[in-house]
Amino acid sequence: MKYHIKVNLILSVLVILAVISCRRIEEYPPEPVISFLDFEKIYNETDSIYNRGILKFEFTDGDGDLGLDDGDTFPPFNPGSKYYYNLIIDYYEVRKGVETPVAITFYNNETEKFDTVYLSARIPLLTPKGTNKSISGDIYDTVFIYNYYSDFDTLFLKFKIVDRALHESNVEETPYIVRTPFP
Repeated sequence: MKYHIKVNLILSVLVILAVISCRRIEEYPPEPVISFLDFEKIYNETDSIYNRGILKFEFTDGDGDLGLDDGDTFPPFNPGSKYYYNLIIDYYEVRKGVETPVAITFYNNETEKFDTVYLSARIPLLTPKGTNKSISGDIYDTVFIYNYYSDFDTLFLKFKIVDRALHESNVEETPYIVRTPFP
């Protein structure tokens, strides 16, 4: 009886090892790579405009060092630095056929000054546990797309991500986005 239990245990372990060894481990380069998936406009019924949208893209990162914790605020990830944000989004308007980078501003009644709206964001820490650190997935980010001080209704976004080793991904862009209806 003991011999039968040992044989079954050994066979079970061998089957488990065979299944695990057949599992394909994805390998990606250490630099993040992104691909645009979609942009979905969000309609604001109160203002009767499309003022926000959801940027959707997929990513891979071979060493899994993507994302920042809330406490990651020391250089080079400190506020005001180039790497404070790890999802960098630039806003462009199509002005009379010319693609023009634009800073979106709004009037702040409290300070009585114009403030800049930053579309860039901090992706939270995504590093997986375990020995295989390669990661891939989709990221959806809601962004503000309405420039109240512009007469132009067509825009697009350019974006990239940066990992903790400061490897920058390729730059992707959305197709033209028309914010209709336009007041």
